[in-house]
This record gives sequence, C-alpha cells and structure tokens, in this order.
Amino acid sequence: MWDHIRSLMAGWKNAFIPYLQWIGELKDKKTIRADIIAGITVALLLVPQSMAYAQLAGLPVYYGLYASFLPPMIAALFGSSRQLATGPVAVVSLMTAAALEPLATSPDTYFAYAMLLALMVGIFQMFLGLFKLGVLVDFLSHPVVVGFTNAGALIIATSQLGKVFGVFAERAEHHYETVWN
Repeated sequence: MWDHIRSLMAGWKNAFIPYLQWIGELKDKKTIRADIIAGITVALLLVPQSMAYAQLAGLPVYYGLYASFLPPMIAALFGSSRQLATGPVAVVSLMTAAALEPLATSPDTYFAYAMLLALMVGIFQMFLGLFKLGVLVDFLSHPVVVGFTNAGALIIATSQLGKVFGVFAERAEHHYETVWN
C-alpha cells in the first residue's frame, strides 16, 4: 500500500515540478554550453519580436520585455515540454487589442484591463490544464485552425501598412473598412 502511495506522490511531483527530472543532466559541461547558446539565440529573437507584439496589443513596447523573459523562465521550470517555445504570440496580441480597445477609455484603464485579462486567461488555462481539457483542441477541424491563423496573419500584415507607408487612417468599425480607407 505504501509503495502505491509513494508512486502516486512521485507522479504528482513529476507533474507539478518537472524540472526535477532533468536538472541532474546539467552536470555535463557540453550540455550546459549548448543550453546557454540556445538561451542566447532565443533571447536575440524573442526580445524584438515581443516588443513588436506589445505594440500590436496596444501596450508600450517595454511590456513586451516582461512577456519575453518571465514566461520562458517559468515554462523552463514548470513546463511539460523541453521543446515547446513559450512567449508572446501575434494572434494573442491582436486578440488582446481587439478585446480591450472598446473598453478602455485611457491608457491607464487599458493597462489595468490588460492585466485583468492576462490574469483571467491564466486562471482559465490553469483550470484547463488541471482537468486535462487540452484534448478539446482535437475537436477543432484543420480548416478552422488554418482559416483562423491566415485571418490573423492578414489582419496583422494589413494593420502595419499605415506604419510602413507613413499614412494615418481612421479606425473603422471593421478592419477591412480601415484598410479600404
């Protein structure tokens, strides 16, 4: 009986503190060197990318720095995959801006709503993870996922046209109207 309880406790420990499984592998200098090079490479790519995503979300660019450092550090310790990249994503930044623009009346309220939205999404994702509800994604058809991704890419690309060409267009109710104007 005690062996069964110990095995259950070990399973929970590995599920909630996964870095205990691989921390012993860092004794090899070659592995440490490879991890440092990988970390520098990711940082060089992620820092400017996350600053752009913060601007896309309607936040000051320095908030992108927080999004580029904190999630990867937490995911490295508590994440379930050593290969999964964690950090800001363009579609999430776009959805954040779309959700908050109608609500926020000033930059201070926009930031407060952004923090509240991040907290709510984090709690929701934690709930999904604890109850192993990630399998629900399997029910999304491939055309739906591809369509959503392509629409996000088109909206992001066309939203940057004004900055590329140096023109300003009033925001319309729908994105295609803004591009058309």
